Amino acid sequence: MSSDSQLDLFDLNEPSLKPQLNELIPTDAKIPIPLGTYPSMMELTQHCNQCHRCGLGETRTHAVIGRGNPKALIMVVGEAPGQHEDQTGLPFVGRSGQLLEKILASVRLNTENDVYIGNIAKCRPPENRTPTAKEMAACKPYIFEQIRLVNPKIILLTGATAVKGLIGDRGSMTSIRGKWIEWEGKLCMPIFHPSYLLRNPTRDRGGPKWLMWQDIQAVRAKYDEIRNAN
Repeated sequence: MSSDSQLDLFDLNEPSLKPQLNELIPTDAKIPIPLGTYPSMMELTQHCNQCHRCGLGETRTHAVIGRGNPKALIMVVGEAPGQHEDQTGLPFVGRSGQLLEKILASVRLNTENDVYIGNIAKCRPPENRTPTAKEMAACKPYIFEQIRLVNPKIILLTGATAVKGLIGDRGSMTSIRGKWIEWEGKLCMPIFHPSYLLRNPTRDRGGPKWLMWQDIQAVRAKYDEIRNAN
């Protein structure tokens, strides 16, 4: 039997013969993941839980992808999972997450309708350390794909690591927080990470919590402006 005849015996469209997602998409950080790779958040989540593009995959309990409305106008981008997030597989579920929910609720925003939450790094760094530049670079294609799939109009970057990880170094948080930055057709605003507010609980005028209140009101105003324009 010829080789061509042997090939005719097999239907390559059969599900059992289709390459699996983890065979199609490189887990080597040196090989890029093209934008448009994932048809949905489900496939992205499956691959992240198999991913070893950096060493953090060796120590994770769960990859932490996102939560909230997958078609939200606002996307919140954090740094990396902590212990609670690693255990549950959901971002911002510890004390910082509880404070973030209160901040959003203070201007009548919520993750059920208005907000989607993700992180630059999908796996918890040991001892909750800051992810390295190499780790963030390995994970960056995933947050790019999440932004493409959610297609938010507003992106809130919580803390300096989130800013650097997504749009590059733009200066100190003191100089850029609360300011709108246009990036890839999106309106980005750097804001303080909720953990910073937990460490600095003063409500004095000009303090971190007071500044966050100014910022989140500006976000709400921009959100209403965008909704009313559509």
